[in-house]
Amino acid sequence: MAAEVLHWRASRSELGGGARGDGTEAVVVLGYRNRGGRANRVNRWRVRAGIRSFDPAARERLLVLCGGSVGGSVPEAELMAAYARELGYVGLITRERASRTTWENVENAMVLIEGAATIKIVSNSLHAAKARGYLRQLRPDLASRLARADDYRFGEQWWLKPAAVIIDLRHSWRTRRRARP
Repeated sequence: MAAEVLHWRASRSELGGGARGDGTEAVVVLGYRNRGGRANRVNRWRVRAGIRSFDPAARERLLVLCGGSVGGSVPEAELMAAYARELGYVGLITRERASRTTWENVENAMVLIEGAATIKIVSNSLHAAKARGYLRQLRPDLASRLARADDYRFGEQWWLKPAAVIIDLRHSWRTRRRARP
């Protein structure tokens, strides 16, 4: 239950003040290490969460899929794009194929989402919050347009949430340890 609470809180953190501009909505889906030639279970869930995150009232929709060839020979962005099309998604898809880390996902996606009035970042809640924090560091102007994605639902991915908490805590501990003088 503690993992569920932490994910719920993370899904509501690092958000911006609201949309502005022409009504274009960009949903950025962060990839997860993929070894095969088909999107893995985590990436398939992230694509579904990304698609369901779109606001039906958005004037224009852009699905930004992030991930290079981290675990295999095909970029995660390509595998996720193929899966989105399998699901019947017919909207605009942009692929960011070079990134190997969350920081690079955000850094490389910034130019792709500059024109969006609303920006949503999709992953597990803790990972998405970290990415939103990175965007805030890199481009506060874009971070001000961040809105909550539909990547948190109570009880969904119950098997992954405790592991994600442990991974996030380990990463935070390592980062603080490296930052010490």
